[in-house]
Amino acid sequence: MINPDDPLEVQIAKQTKIIDALVRRAGRQNDVGNSAYSAFQSAIALQGQIWAKTRDLERASNELELLRFDREQTQKNLSDALSAMEGGFALFTDGKLQVCNDLFKSLIPDITDRILPGLDLAAYYDALKSSRHLADDDKRMQQILSEAASASSEPELSSFVLELRADRWFQISQQHTNLDNVIILQTEITDIVRKNRLEKDQLIDMQAHYLQSAFDHMNIGICTFSRAGTVMIFNDRFCDLLSLPFPLVQNGTRFSQILDFIRNSFPGAADELISADRWLRGKRERLRHANGRVLDLHVHPLPDRGFIADIKDVTLESRTTELLEKRVEERTSELTQANLLLTEQSEQQAKVEEELRLAKEVAEAAVSSKTRFLAAASHDLLQPINAAKLLISTLRDMAQETRLSAMIERLEGSFSSMETLLHALLDISRLESTGSELSPSEFCLGPLIQAVIEDQQPIAAKKGVRLVMVPCTAWVRSDQRYLLRSIQNLVVNAIQYTDQGRVLVGCRRRGNHVVLEVWDTGIGIAHKDQKRVFEEFTRAENVPAGSGMGLGLSIVDRTCRHLGHKVGVRSKPGVGSVFSIEMEVIQHEPSPPLPALNGHYEPDSAMDLIALVVENDPDVLFATTRKLESWGASVLGARSTREAMNLVSDIGVAPDIILADYQLDGEDTGVATIRNVRAQTGTHVPAIMITAERGVPLARMAAEDDFSVLTKPVDLSRLRRMICARTRVGPPEITDVTDKSIA
Repeated sequence: MINPDDPLEVQIAKQTKIIDALVRRAGRQNDVGNSAYSAFQSAIALQGQIWAKTRDLERASNELELLRFDREQTQKNLSDALSAMEGGFALFTDGKLQVCNDLFKSLIPDITDRILPGLDLAAYYDALKSSRHLADDDKRMQQILSEAASASSEPELSSFVLELRADRWFQISQQHTNLDNVIILQTEITDIVRKNRLEKDQLIDMQAHYLQSAFDHMNIGICTFSRAGTVMIFNDRFCDLLSLPFPLVQNGTRFSQILDFIRNSFPGAADELISADRWLRGKRERLRHANGRVLDLHVHPLPDRGFIADIKDVTLESRTTELLEKRVEERTSELTQANLLLTEQSEQQAKVEEELRLAKEVAEAAVSSKTRFLAAASHDLLQPINAAKLLISTLRDMAQETRLSAMIERLEGSFSSMETLLHALLDISRLESTGSELSPSEFCLGPLIQAVIEDQQPIAAKKGVRLVMVPCTAWVRSDQRYLLRSIQNLVVNAIQYTDQGRVLVGCRRRGNHVVLEVWDTGIGIAHKDQKRVFEEFTRAENVPAGSGMGLGLSIVDRTCRHLGHKVGVRSKPGVGSVFSIEMEVIQHEPSPPLPALNGHYEPDSAMDLIALVVENDPDVLFATTRKLESWGASVLGARSTREAMNLVSDIGVAPDIILADYQLDGEDTGVATIRNVRAQTGTHVPAIMITAERGVPLARMAAEDDFSVLTKPVDLSRLRRMICARTRVGPPEITDVTDKSIA
């Protein structure tokens, strides 16, 4: 029934009404009560309630007195605080002035009477706008006050500066409180504004002083002009360069007057210099004085629509430019003449280059013709050599223990030298054709080295030199034929220049490379000759006369350069030499090591077999037949595949082995002979292809048709071992049955 938020006076009045109502109700109950005891009880209860309400009333009255005292004290303190404030203060509640201090009223004297409690906030700003003390010549303050009045309903803090007459300045701050009241603070900032203005003026004066000092120390002339085109700041250099009289550089002098003086002093200046507007676009003009002085005048616009003019003495620069232009003209003339001369020389050079091109084409054609000739002639050259070699071997066997034996042995040695020289010339010819004959493949070094050891073992044994091989299982990528020839040349040289001791051939692993080395205990090579020995037709100084033409090592070096291998030599005279070929190792499944050779195998037993020899050259056929017959074989000689098939048909049995030349007459080949004889007899007859051809991919055909290949001129010891291996006569062959030189 009683709202605790109501004022104390209202609460006491409500409590009084309640007590009166209770008393009247108790009286009525006593009047109608049937029992005196009930009336007595009601009176007692009513009295207790009255006493309780009386105590509450007294307590509320005391609290009201205290609140009145606190309120008066608070108002007094607020008044004291407002009076003590240095600026004006006003509190607006619900848009009405609630309280303010005297400074707030006295800010503008002509509106003091209008600032009373209950004043509307908008009316306050209207009073400010109507005051005659407001300094608002350009009506800017009217706009600021209107914006402040419209922002009075916004909760954000707003502030602006109010300028009054007599150079007085106030900062007006308007801020909303948490209860949505508005507080306005008036702070006088006149001293601050005047101090800032003074400091600004001092700073401007100081900057002008600094600017003048900077201008005075410049090498160029400087002069600044106001937006009206009058002189403001200049330096002495500006006057000196233009020879301006003193009156023309005083404040207030117009730029057009200076331009008039320039036009009169510099006859070469254009008449348009009189127009100052032209210079405001950043125009640059070069002036020439009668005495030869050259000046550059440049005008730069400034942000305040003024401009700054600078003038610079460019006499030396102008003279230098003129001198350079003259030199450029002279140099251009010289270059033109030189260009004409170069054009003539270029035309002559083009003619020479054309002649060289034609000569190169002729040389290339000659080299190509030579290569084709040697390639075509190699078969014809090797055929008679092969026949002669077979015949000499047969004669040597027939002349044993006769007086002709020594002569035939010398004949065989001379013929071997001629064969070696022919092979060297053919190798050089093939290598000169930019390596087109090379056919790199992946293979194991072991069988290749072993083949060389087997071939050179008889020569080493005859000379009393022990030839030793260390087994090797490394795989490399190279050309088997040319690598075998290189190893063979190194081994032959080692045996040739070693009178006693041994020759060792083996490989060393060096990271991902393998180094094939040939060691000997021969005469050695001096350090100065170790590079020369790889040149053609060059031998070391300690090599005895008649030891060859000096082509072997040059072929090795040229072959390895084509194959990408590295050749090296270490040697000491009287101790021996080590020649090496370094190659990259190819990852491959490891091969079982080859058994070491204990000596050269020369079977003593006769060959009890039938050999079919197919050769279109009658001399080679005759020599081969006689040699096989001297070994105890029965020979069927044929010059073509048809003739061979007729011979096999006549005897009615398959031969034990076929020895066929690859290139027969016409389109007939030894491969056709092998296939037809096997088909006719129904027997897989062992076969060996004996050929002078090296460019044919015989290794692939040999693998497909299961036959071995041997190159001409025939190595007789290799031929006999190969026949034994193919026909299983004698001990098993430990090397590959295909000649590595054509693989």
